[in-house]
Amino acid sequence: MIFAQILAGGKGTRMGHVQMPKQFLTLADKPILIHTVEKFVLESRFEAILIVCPPAWLAHTQAIVKRYLHDDRVKVVTGGADRNDTLMHGIAYLQENYDLTDDDVVITHDAVRPFITQRIIADNITAVLNHSAVDTVVPAIDTIVEGEDEAILNIPIREAMYQGQTPQSFNIKTLVKAYDQLTTAQKATLSDSCKICLLAGEDVHLVRGENFNFKITTPYDLKVATALVETRD
Repeated sequence: MIFAQILAGGKGTRMGHVQMPKQFLTLADKPILIHTVEKFVLESRFEAILIVCPPAWLAHTQAIVKRYLHDDRVKVVTGGADRNDTLMHGIAYLQENYDLTDDDVVITHDAVRPFITQRIIADNITAVLNHSAVDTVVPAIDTIVEGEDEAILNIPIREAMYQGQTPQSFNIKTLVKAYDQLTTAQKATLSDSCKICLLAGEDVHLVRGENFNFKITTPYDLKVATALVETRD
């Protein structure tokens, strides 16, 4: 089976003084989250599409799903304390409600990347059915500088550098096994789900993303996203 998991557990602190997490802010005529989930609803191969949200926003998420989406595959689940804890909350829901096999996979995506395309989703599905872990990336345009305490430590070769996006896709049982091997200290420092598999020695396959598949994080990003939607419409 193929599942989708929309990670909507963030608090959106970099968005500034707003009344709700950024995934619930309005983009054009509806919440950012809804724009994102609509792209996944178009893919018929998903057995279920989970929206994993903050516990305090469960009722709100259920309300907007009921208002805007009419697909029984969409399920609302409460998330955890951080990104990877939220990811594993969604996996736990799948384990409890579906008879998972060694071949089942999950396509995970940021709720605040509403410009994902059907091509990116399809490429992730194709790749994860053949690889244990998949990351969506775009080539780095700018030179990447590694630094600490206002000093440069290293300047990697740009041609070998990529910027990570989502989806990130996994064989579910491989992901769970890798996560269970992590120490508490490792779990506390992880900011990227694919690193769970890397630390366990699993290869991560790359899928090409798009520059417009950006994450709405700041007020500036929201202005850019609004302009893109208005231009498209």
